[in-house]
Amino acid sequence: MIRLKVQDNLRKMAWKASSSQASVGGLGSGALSHVFIQYPPLRCNIPGSRGFYYDDGNKLLISPTSDQIFSWKTAPFSPLAAPITDSITEGPICSVRFSLDEKIIAVQRSNISIQFWHRETGETFTHRCKSESESILGFFWTDCPSCDIVIVKTSGLDLFAYDSASKSLILVETKKLAVSWYVYTHESRLILLASGMQCKTFHGFQLSSAGIIRLPKFEMVMAKPEANSKPVLASEDVYIVTVYGRIYCLQVDRVAMVLHSYRFYRDAIIQQGSLPIYSSKVAVSVVDNVLLVHQVDAKVVILYDIFADSRAPISAPLPVLLRGFQRSDISNSRPSTKESESSEASDSNDNEAIIYGADWTFLVPDLICDIANKLLWKNHLDLEAISVSSSEVPLVLEFLQRRKLEANKAKQLCLAIMQTMILERRPITMVAKAMDVLVTSYSLSLKTGSYFKGIKTERTPSSVPNVSGPGQATDVFTSRTDGKSVQHEPSTGVNSVSFSRPSTYSSSETEDNCIFEPSKISSNDTQFVGGKVDASAESSTTDNPLNASVSEQQESQLTSPAISPDEMYRSVFAPIEEEMTVEPSYLVAIILEFFRCANLERVKVHPSLYVLTIQLLARSEQYAELSLFIINKVIEPSKEVALQLLESGRQSLQIRKLGSDMLRQLSLNHDYVLLLVQDGYYLEALRYARKHKVTTIRPSLFLEAAFTSNDSQHLAAVLRFFSDFIPGFRSTSDFFTYYNVLNEMSSSVTA
Repeated sequence: MIRLKVQDNLRKMAWKASSSQASVGGLGSGALSHVFIQYPPLRCNIPGSRGFYYDDGNKLLISPTSDQIFSWKTAPFSPLAAPITDSITEGPICSVRFSLDEKIIAVQRSNISIQFWHRETGETFTHRCKSESESILGFFWTDCPSCDIVIVKTSGLDLFAYDSASKSLILVETKKLAVSWYVYTHESRLILLASGMQCKTFHGFQLSSAGIIRLPKFEMVMAKPEANSKPVLASEDVYIVTVYGRIYCLQVDRVAMVLHSYRFYRDAIIQQGSLPIYSSKVAVSVVDNVLLVHQVDAKVVILYDIFADSRAPISAPLPVLLRGFQRSDISNSRPSTKESESSEASDSNDNEAIIYGADWTFLVPDLICDIANKLLWKNHLDLEAISVSSSEVPLVLEFLQRRKLEANKAKQLCLAIMQTMILERRPITMVAKAMDVLVTSYSLSLKTGSYFKGIKTERTPSSVPNVSGPGQATDVFTSRTDGKSVQHEPSTGVNSVSFSRPSTYSSSETEDNCIFEPSKISSNDTQFVGGKVDASAESSTTDNPLNASVSEQQESQLTSPAISPDEMYRSVFAPIEEEMTVEPSYLVAIILEFFRCANLERVKVHPSLYVLTIQLLARSEQYAELSLFIINKVIEPSKEVALQLLESGRQSLQIRKLGSDMLRQLSLNHDYVLLLVQDGYYLEALRYARKHKVTTIRPSLFLEAAFTSNDSQHLAAVLRFFSDFIPGFRSTSDFFTYYNVLNEMSSSVTA
């Protein structure tokens, strides 16, 4: 009763959050969600299909028939992807996985045998257990240098190398352990083996390209419902997840109704807190390093960002939204005959519109398989909906700056938020905090090189933890060893607990190497990063976090969401100034805060922003303040700044002098000489040009200025200067023209 009441309250919260905000499209009017799936899905309707299996090593969704295997690539996700077909011999199928080079197909036929097909030659061989007392729980291919395939049995692990010459498996090593069931993801290269009466004792191994690392044995926490009751931990209650390049494990405690989180280190496994759950059925997805905890019974999803220093969710619980779906008009007027084709089409459409269906299986990290309707969906984040759902603007900006999959959208949202804050005349301290976030993020992107090079983000293909039973390795329909049929919902997630972190942001480099410090644990080892030992790990901790393989995280290059000072000027300050929607004094105060943030992070401000500041101060006739900003170098010297000072100094000689002094200080000799000529000081300009060897000024400018002064002596002096200073000047048209003018002026004076 209590659980049902909690779920009912959660639905009310979701309805209130949805109805209180604008419609963003989808089913129904006023629908809002922070997570959506896009119509159409990938349709995998194969006649005679015997279910679905997911090969997370190759990102393949597999649907076998009696004598064929159909496989679809899920990364990159495409609803129009066509299946690849391979022929096999008939027989039972418990699990299917392709080798990492996709040349070999391995099919588990029973709990004692696995059959292998070479896809090019069609050659086949079968591997069987030697002992009848042990059973195969599953298998997976690996890029570990010492072995190619790992077979998990009730007696432990068998590590084999594939011999292409003899078409057989060669035993490399055996690790003897009592195993009830196991969980594995290729993304993490980590396998957890459950044992004990309650299946809460675990042994872990990471089999990466750097070798094999054995983790210390540990036990998961389980609450007791009654004094004499000992609940057994099920395989579907344990998930491995990779977030921001770090490996975590999530464990569902159905008695305590919490989700426990564990962080993996080479020499320790640290429990890092727990999250409340509100459903007896929970699933987890990870999209762009954001943890999605699906409360399946309540039909809502709660978002967490583990980089945030809080266990609070990002936003209110809301359902997953189906976007792009157009309900068929004929669904409102169906014919009574079930045989009608239009009725069948309408039924199909209605089935595709079901959210959180009973046959939904969540494939880690971001896929959903609708088994009943043979559909595959992909989770997406609605960054716009998330950004408008919180009043904590700095936290929203931090969240957006950590997003990589839709970096451009995150950037545009950040710019829009900043512009809105200024237009609404938010308190200067609040705007300053927001700018601190953006400038710090940009500074980090410069240090890591991600702003210019683009960011190599974590590869986020789906991966399903292997579970107990013969079909455990990749089976979406899993049979447990106790004979009971269960529907496996593999998924991953991380507890959003309080972390001590070196930075608020992540990048292509820091995501792989940054350290979350757990409880104090001493270790003298170097940090383990992506299957490699990193001796340059941060000295702020002595712990050794176990991180995901680097090769899995470098699938694509994306632009950074970081915002440069140039973009801030063009997209925020300049449009506001052009429309004059805020008072100049307020806008100047905001710009000065931006200067402060940039100075703290040693980020160079675009000269146009300094020019804008001068224009605003001059418009308000704040010449004294402007002088102080120039003298104290709050406004950095530049050619653009100097020219603007000269322009704004038409009403203030002091400001104009600051501009001319700046030209000289910056050694902009050409511009300074031009300024002297324009102001009528052409003789002084000649002396300055000769002293600083300025040869880029056209003589005609000086000659025209001397002629305009109507002073023949000055004109003679200028002609003499260029005759001495510029070789061959006497043969130019300028010399002859103004020499004749000088003679005429002299004749008129004599007359």
